[in-house]
Amino acid sequence: MVEEEGVRVVRCGGSELNFRRAVFSADSKYIFCVSGDFVKVYSTATEECVHILQGHRNLVTGIQLNPSNHLQLYSCSFDGTIKLWDYVDGILIKTFIVGHKLHALFAIARAEDSVFVTINKEKPDVFQLVSVKLPKSSSQEIEAKELSFVLDYINQSPKCIAFGHEGEYVAVVRDFYLSVYFFKKKKTSRFTLSSSRNKKRAKNNFTCVACHPKEDCIATGHKDGKIRLWRNFDDDKKYTYTCLHWHHDMVMDLAFSVTGTSLLSGGRESVLVEWRDAAEKNKEFLPRLGATIEHISVSPAGDLFCTSHSDNKIIVIHRNLEASAVIQGLVKDSNIFTGLMIDPRTKALVLNGKPGHLQFYSLQSDKQLYNLDIVQQEYINDYSLIQIELTKAAFGCYGNWLATVEQRQEKKTELEMQMKLWMYNKKTQGFVLNTKVNMPHEDHITALCFCNAEKSENPTLVTTSKDGHFKVWILTDDSDIYKKAVGWTCDFVGSYHKYQATNCCFSEDGSLLAVSFEEIVTIWDSETWELKCTFCQRAGKIRHLCFGRLTCSKYLLGATENGILCCWNLLSCALEWSAKLNVRVMEPDPNSENIAAVSRSSVGSDLFVFKPSEPRPLCIQKNISREEVQWGVFVPRDVPESFTSEAYQWLNRSQFYFLTKSQSLLTFSTKSPEEKLTPTSKQLLAEESLPNTPFYFILGKHRQQQHEKLNAALENELVQLPLTENIPAISELLHTPAHVLPSASFLCSMFVNSLLLSKESKSAEETPNDVDMEEEKESDDSDEENDFTEKVQDTDNTDLGEDIIHQLSKSEEKELRKFRKVDYSWITAL
Repeated sequence: MVEEEGVRVVRCGGSELNFRRAVFSADSKYIFCVSGDFVKVYSTATEECVHILQGHRNLVTGIQLNPSNHLQLYSCSFDGTIKLWDYVDGILIKTFIVGHKLHALFAIARAEDSVFVTINKEKPDVFQLVSVKLPKSSSQEIEAKELSFVLDYINQSPKCIAFGHEGEYVAVVRDFYLSVYFFKKKKTSRFTLSSSRNKKRAKNNFTCVACHPKEDCIATGHKDGKIRLWRNFDDDKKYTYTCLHWHHDMVMDLAFSVTGTSLLSGGRESVLVEWRDAAEKNKEFLPRLGATIEHISVSPAGDLFCTSHSDNKIIVIHRNLEASAVIQGLVKDSNIFTGLMIDPRTKALVLNGKPGHLQFYSLQSDKQLYNLDIVQQEYINDYSLIQIELTKAAFGCYGNWLATVEQRQEKKTELEMQMKLWMYNKKTQGFVLNTKVNMPHEDHITALCFCNAEKSENPTLVTTSKDGHFKVWILTDDSDIYKKAVGWTCDFVGSYHKYQATNCCFSEDGSLLAVSFEEIVTIWDSETWELKCTFCQRAGKIRHLCFGRLTCSKYLLGATENGILCCWNLLSCALEWSAKLNVRVMEPDPNSENIAAVSRSSVGSDLFVFKPSEPRPLCIQKNISREEVQWGVFVPRDVPESFTSEAYQWLNRSQFYFLTKSQSLLTFSTKSPEEKLTPTSKQLLAEESLPNTPFYFILGKHRQQQHEKLNAALENELVQLPLTENIPAISELLHTPAHVLPSASFLCSMFVNSLLLSKESKSAEETPNDVDMEEEKESDDSDEENDFTEKVQDTDNTDLGEDIIHQLSKSEEKELRKFRKVDYSWITAL
């Protein structure tokens, strides 16, 4: 049972991995990155997410290793707390309550009991760098209210702050100013660049800063693509700087190597540049990284680098500038035209990804599954070019078909548009292009939908357009003498008084089609394509349209641009009720009668959940986001929740995700299950959740087979087969500490043999594969086989020692013959 106060809006799936610099562990085995309200721990070798550090109540804004203990990690958040984690076990150690909104975090070895954070006190755009003393206490939650002011009027980005030479000074850049604060002298030196444009019409604005780890040297990146190396900055008059220039656009980030012999830089060219010995001539490149480099990080051991990119990607790079791992998050495109969809097969979230692609993203593992290239043309990164945009997409027939629309328009009269129908191929486990339709309509397509009724015999697709028509496309036989094939063709064209068609949707049983023509809603029979009735409230153009489901299938809902939500009864052909609500998103729950509507108010976005049968909302969530919510989708749960309150029962079967204008993917969540577990249950959960290793797949498959055979044995009153949990070899391998185990070569044979089913009698070995033998032959040979089985058991018992094998009956022998078809010979190759 979940309490009501546990429900909150969180950034979980699809959060930005490139929001802050990634941090390496001391041994370079793990890499840490912020991801919404969480901190994720990835393996640099396997790219897998090892831990998710959960505990912050708002966006995580900074992470740093604990300088005094490299197995611990600090994190700060907008919730005003600094948390200390044991990242190896994923355990929260302490929480320091600061009270201010924290924008960045820095930890240096010189300040043992203090960390540095960025806060804003008075004005929202004026930030301060302060030192926070972390008091020592045995309690888990500690107040840390002792703040020491360091610098004022700084940039909130952590890329604009750097500590140098073992924490003796801190360098801060903003606009055209470089400020250096010396902790011992308690003195600030400020250096200014000219604010005028240079000959190439580029500005000298500071964009990032990095400090040399061994020498008194500061590197700064600039908007004009130059890198300046500052020296002698302890004297306001004798300071010098030298310039390095390769980037044609602004320098996004800088980082020195551990020894300081190399300087790394990156920008919009998607090229990592390594400047060796800070010389213009000695530079190496790692090109074609795919997207703008946002951040650069260096491991404490110096053997790995990593770059964070604008397409929500982290690339782990070896010291010799070779990419070794890629951690891909949800790609944030400039515009999400397709909206949010759920792939019926993989339950993945589908939306615009890279230009011209659809991305399939797993919300459970928070990992991109794959990209589907829709446009199938090379993308040219030029802001002056008008690119081909993927504008519409829809799944049909339980994921067997995918329809997409792409378009490009330079002038009003030069519209290029294509509709493509993709068929799912079971052999290749992907979508294959089946039909391409050039200019399916004379104007922009406004909506498309499939008829997904269970009783639908022939797949049907409907498209609506601004040209005033809606078209019905059906799947037909396209075979010839060479091969069998199917293709899509237009079956019907409908219109209504030359109004623009804006929306369309099918009823749950597929018998009715609703098409909105500006302010009028028309209902069509899907068999004869006859116009049945029309609804017109003159409340503005219809923005959203959807049918009710299950017990509410007789209702049709429509939301207008003038802020009116209407519900019509299809049986009485009359308006059932209407409400004044500025609906921006309206989504039906596929597993219930509930419908979620997100409205825009003056202070933010509000959520209303209701059933069409009654206008009273089941749930009202105010201010779910300060931004405008653009898209939403219900995702069916694998394991239902157990909310008892009527206000939150709509979350039991499905989870609601919504995307804001800044492309933040948010959802409603409860307290994490780990917070409710006792230490004992945590240990049990860890034992049950074995890592996905090859041994796990062997063991998991064997357990499943044993479970199925055990159920069959109970039904037939057979002797139960032994469980793998009781086999000593498996228990010894999984539960004994590694440092006291014998060598792997000794345990390997025991472990593999324990997974195989032993041949307990020669009768089973000599019996042919055909299990359905004649009963007369079995009855004649049963006595001889039983006598021979006893002899074999006596012989085997001398070898097995204390292990006693149960005497097999005829029914047991018959059951064991089925297992002879399972081939375990592949294990000999391990």
